[in-house]
Amino acid sequence: MEITNIKTFVAYYKKTRGITKTVIDVIPKDKLDWTYSARKFTIGDLIRHIAAIERYVFAAIALGNKPSYKGCGKEIIEGYESPFAYFDAMHLQSINIFETLTDSCLRNKITSVDGKQIELGNFLRALIVHEIHHRAALCIYLNLLGIATPPIIGLTEEQVIQLSK
Repeated sequence: MEITNIKTFVAYYKKTRGITKTVIDVIPKDKLDWTYSARKFTIGDLIRHIAAIERYVFAAIALGNKPSYKGCGKEIIEGYESPFAYFDAMHLQSINIFETLTDSCLRNKITSVDGKQIELGNFLRALIVHEIHHRAALCIYLNLLGIATPPIIGLTEEQVIQLSK
């Protein structure tokens, strides 16, 4: 997927985030500190990580700034009542930033976190991949807890099988 139009990118990314939000909406508040193993992200860490990377890496670099990611522990959301509120606020800030970009900006070379030169459009594609990666982790966490997750593409596997007959 080549990103050449900022409005198309923002619309697609909003849809991607909407799907992630449906997964986050089924997370019980009493499970935010749950993890499958010590020294691994908790559910709350994953929510904060998606939000913080979006805003403090991708949106920051899109503006021409250095990334300012400080991790995803509970301490980063001071001023927000929950990781859910932080998640929504960081997304709104990021979308507002992305909407200031022009189509020609997408061809500009930026320096990614690892120091590589890459076109901004390609870098923003990585934002979508990053979010999908961590959304999948959230689904696995929830499945381990026996919590049903919403279908990601609109149908469950069982529904696809039924419709394929």
